[in-house]
Amino acid sequence: MSLPIYQVDTFTNHLFGGNPAGIVPLDSWLPEGIMQQIAAENNLAETAFFVKEPEGYRIRWFTPLAEVDLCGHATLAAAHVLFHHLDFQNLVIEFQSRSGILNVTRTIDLLTLDFPADELIQVDIPLELVEAIGMMPWVVFKGKTDYLLVYGTQEEIENIQPNMHLLMQTEARGVIVTAPGKTVDFVSRFFGPQVGIPEDPVTGSAHTSLIPYWSKRLGKTELSARQLSKRIGDLRCGFNGDRVEISGRAVTYMKGEIFIDS
Repeated sequence: MSLPIYQVDTFTNHLFGGNPAGIVPLDSWLPEGIMQQIAAENNLAETAFFVKEPEGYRIRWFTPLAEVDLCGHATLAAAHVLFHHLDFQNLVIEFQSRSGILNVTRTIDLLTLDFPADELIQVDIPLELVEAIGMMPWVVFKGKTDYLLVYGTQEEIENIQPNMHLLMQTEARGVIVTAPGKTVDFVSRFFGPQVGIPEDPVTGSAHTSLIPYWSKRLGKTELSARQLSKRIGDLRCGFNGDRVEISGRAVTYMKGEIFIDS
């Protein structure tokens, strides 16, 4: 059996920037174990699989180690594949997922994710988390899947060198660190070694936590963001109460075939 596969760089307008995702369109679902093996073989932060269903498309996301409930950049990449390679004609794609309905809208130069906003709860600063990150934050929040650590300056975010072994013991999908940006409203980084992603280049789902926090703090609903990984990712963000909008560009790097036993 052969399957098409695309690799797409997201939240960037040029190759080798942003966050790469593997995209595998399917006619019907493969066994979960096969999808996990494909994701492990790809060794990208996320590989997304989607199937056309009567109500739209259903999407699932896999890291090299596990299936996850939500992934922004791979959803953006899946929409890019549908719009640019599979001749999807409408301006809005509706994805069914484990996190509910996710829409992606195409404009002239951007793709915009419409995702549910995370609900953040301020928590006492976990000392084991501070030890893992190596720097004391101002405040810590816990969202549905991640911790959010807030710092004072962009330089602090740039200089963080986490202990990945200690982070792997964190009882969360990942850890987001953030601070005000120099040329954007806020900057961030994301660490998720417990799901096979030591540092994610650009994390759309993390912005479901970041956008509500920074919108409230800055008193604005339209924000600019940058994720400070080596590949760098730029995002335009909007806050609509219980939903967030995350916009960016995408570029196709590769199209190929996967050969598996039928």
